[in-house]
Amino acid sequence: MPDIRIILVRPQHPGNIGACARAMKNMGLKNLVLVAPQCFLAEEAVARAAGADDILAGATVVADVRAAVADCVFVAATSARARTIAWPRLEPRGAAATLCAQARSGPVGLLFGAERTGLTNEEVDYAHALVQIPVDPGFASLNLAAAVQILCYEVRCAVQEPVPVPESDHRPAPQEAFNRFLEHLEQVITDIGFLNTHHPRKLMRRLTRLFRRAQPDDNELQILRGILNAVQNPYPVQKGPPDSDNT
Repeated sequence: MPDIRIILVRPQHPGNIGACARAMKNMGLKNLVLVAPQCFLAEEAVARAAGADDILAGATVVADVRAAVADCVFVAATSARARTIAWPRLEPRGAAATLCAQARSGPVGLLFGAERTGLTNEEVDYAHALVQIPVDPGFASLNLAAAVQILCYEVRCAVQEPVPVPESDHRPAPQEAFNRFLEHLEQVITDIGFLNTHHPRKLMRRLTRLFRRAQPDDNELQILRGILNAVQNPYPVQKGPPDSDNT
């Protein structure tokens, strides 16, 4: 199975965590990450895991989504809500195929929000795409473990019948490097007055979506950050052609 990280963000009920672990083990997935769980290894979690105790025991607990996806090259977020800024959308089958393909380059993450509130806009900012399960709009509420089961099932199907993906040397940069670039970008456009911190509107969210869609690799991020450094510390104007080719 590919290195697909099932990430539960602020799960509220230990029973749901156990049921998610069971759903994962049913489909052969093992990498469970819990972001700020209210309660973790409670008796109810172990009972609902029904034999998937090893998934619970091996779960990683982190403080926030940024830490959960720091080394991921691709992140998808489940969301039933419409977002003000449109994010690329995938249905479960397409999401599973994309996750499996992206996992060839490194770890990938699949985010699930808290039972009552789902994912915040700030948490969705870490994702490259949204995944929506096509439920009946008249009753769209879906149990957390049921959502995990559906996506894990689709991943297993995608692994058993892989979709051909063209070979590529492109390896997207890990999310932590990408996040540092976004922080650098925000600082520079604030310093030059392009971003008004008193009325930021949704500028950074739109720029985040733009660059996530591009999936830059490490070298491309270094080039972009080099440009930002040059804006912060302008080089003296050169006379004549440059001494080297920076392309």
